[in-house]
Amino acid sequence: MTNLKLSDAEVQVYHQQGYLIVKNFCSKQETDRLYQTALQDNTMKNNAMDLNDQSGKKTRLSLWFTPGNDVFGYLTRSEKVIYALQQLLGSHAHICHFHSKLMQKEPRVGGAWEWHQDYGYWYKNQFMFPDELISVMIALTPANRENGCLQVIKGSHKMGRVNHGFTGEQVGADMEMVNNALKTMDLVYTELEPGDALFFHSNILHRSEANLSDHPRWSIISCYCLQSNIAYNETSTSWHIPVKIVPDEAIMEWEPESLSHADFLRKENDPALKETGWEKEVNRNGL
Repeated sequence: MTNLKLSDAEVQVYHQQGYLIVKNFCSKQETDRLYQTALQDNTMKNNAMDLNDQSGKKTRLSLWFTPGNDVFGYLTRSEKVIYALQQLLGSHAHICHFHSKLMQKEPRVGGAWEWHQDYGYWYKNQFMFPDELISVMIALTPANRENGCLQVIKGSHKMGRVNHGFTGEQVGADMEMVNNALKTMDLVYTELEPGDALFFHSNILHRSEANLSDHPRWSIISCYCLQSNIAYNETSTSWHIPVKIVPDEAIMEWEPESLSHADFLRKENDPALKETGWEKEVNRNGL
């Protein structure tokens, strides 16, 4: 049984701010194992895709849906993750895993993420309740201002969904509303050490700058929803299947399987990216 339990004050901070940082959420040993697997697993590398920002710099990510019996699956199904989510989304709630992604911002070339809300992406999946969608970022390397850590606008989740459009190959928020939010609420750089966790609401406005440092910024971000939060336009299946919880010890002590059977997202199969390509074709050919 996990010893981790969020305090009532931490739960309140999440609901007030739209995000919560938990220091040392994963041990050094757990974080090292996750990072080494990310570096060495050829399946992860072979299923990575590049997304261009407005300047042409590339952010590399690998995204999959069903949490398996690999080390990342053990993390995303672990007691400490799921029980924390139950506290933030509602006691004894049925937590489902939407998807996880390994974010890989390499030194000097890792691209920026434009201002957006995750629900700005997931609105196309027709999830009904943004308050029942949450993400958990686990830092695998240091994340700081120099290498493009996540920036959030504190409290912006209370604005509701902001209109979004395409910026490069990313979905970006209406910048007039973003600028209004920046004049109204605080901008926070969520600097993390390896093993720290950042929980954040699907409607909080966030971005990250390009990694212009000499050091990588890698993290795993897992996204979850309640089973009651129906997605009427989502073809994957994990989003409505309650997570099968495993003990925290699984991350270090259980023999992990390969990621070779994971249901990775391919760039050409993503509706938003296909739409982006279509818009480019329209603009290029005047269709």
